[in-house]
Amino acid sequence: MTRTTAQLLADRARLLGPNVSTFYDDPVHFVKAQGVWLWDAEGRKYLDCYNNVPHVGHCNPRVVDAICRQASTLNIHTRYLHDGILDYIEKLTSTMDATLDTAILTCTGSEANDIALRMAKAVTGKRGIIATDATYHGNTALVSQLSKSNVPKVGFGLDQYFRFVDAPDSYRNHDPDGLMFAASVADQIAALEEDGTGFAALVVCPYFLNEGFPDNPAGWLKPTAEVVRKAGGVLICDEVQSGFGRTGTHLWAHEKMGVVPDVVVLGKPMANGHPVGGVVANRDIVKAFRSGYRYFNTFGGNPVSCAAAMAVLEEMEDQNLMANAKTVGEHARKRLNALAQKYDVIGDVRGSGLVFGAELVTDPDTKSPASDFTDRIINAMRHRGIIHSKLGRHKNTLKIRPPMPFSIENADLLFDTLDDVLGQTPMIK
Repeated sequence: MTRTTAQLLADRARLLGPNVSTFYDDPVHFVKAQGVWLWDAEGRKYLDCYNNVPHVGHCNPRVVDAICRQASTLNIHTRYLHDGILDYIEKLTSTMDATLDTAILTCTGSEANDIALRMAKAVTGKRGIIATDATYHGNTALVSQLSKSNVPKVGFGLDQYFRFVDAPDSYRNHDPDGLMFAASVADQIAALEEDGTGFAALVVCPYFLNEGFPDNPAGWLKPTAEVVRKAGGVLICDEVQSGFGRTGTHLWAHEKMGVVPDVVVLGKPMANGHPVGGVVANRDIVKAFRSGYRYFNTFGGNPVSCAAAMAVLEEMEDQNLMANAKTVGEHARKRLNALAQKYDVIGDVRGSGLVFGAELVTDPDTKSPASDFTDRIINAMRHRGIIHSKLGRHKNTLKIRPPMPFSIENADLLFDTLDDVLGQTPMIK
């Protein structure tokens, strides 16, 4: 059955529920993908500047082959023995600090963050969790409480255990060494201890992607890590978006920010779209978690998922994709800076590797967010065959986070188009 766009939207509302979200004012119907390209139902080609899930490229042949070979051989419940999960975790943990030597595999990042929070409770005996006020870490009943901007209406009373600090904002707030952020975390730790909740963990994306990836220098999280450790808490780094070489300088963003977390959370890009998530910690933390909670996952770490995840690590190595991210990212920032000289609406340029973008403002002096204008730019770019999005507290930062094979040629197409769209889209004040 071939549906029109109107029929697709009507059937989604009927079969999936009336509130299922879509991207863009004019939702797009994709039917095929390869590398950094997508095709819609009418055969139109789009450059994918947004999707980090197909980390090594849409329909990557190595990953597809690994999935097919393993699926045609064996796929079983994870409480049977198989080599794949051990081979993968050994290779994965070898890329991290020696203290991060044990892992639990899940199906999603939400599950992984849920485990991470329960690990903190198991280790500290306390329940107080701190996050930033402009982030997202998943959608289980527990983890959804971390999203202050979208706190669920039905929270099962879990909100009492969560506290928030202002997200870092390098464009508006001067905090070059991270001491202000660390002090804010310390204040919330004190509040949790004072009210009897106690402090269990700080959860952050080390590159603060959902917060708009502020331009924090290398080592910026060190003072915060010291505050967390001094208070006896657990530092959880959610690397779902920022990991696997995305920043171009390090395989993991927590390395770039100068810290070794107690727990690392992984998700979306782990297996190039095959549903895999994970939690990496030291074996003492994992032991405490398994002693405190009866946990198993029927599909997490199954043979097919592990084959796909291993293929991603191998493809990254063979194609030197982290180095590519660095090279293309540096070119992208030069192109963005040139556009900033041309258009006052670009208030700030930022990014590292293959996560980059610009904050759009109505006035460069007041730095007032141009949120509505940003929406119009994103929708105009979609009609020009460029897929990207927005994020940040004010939803006015262009979010450009393409698959890792993204090239300089791809970046030039993106910025040539953005230049044209910015020139043709008037600011409505």
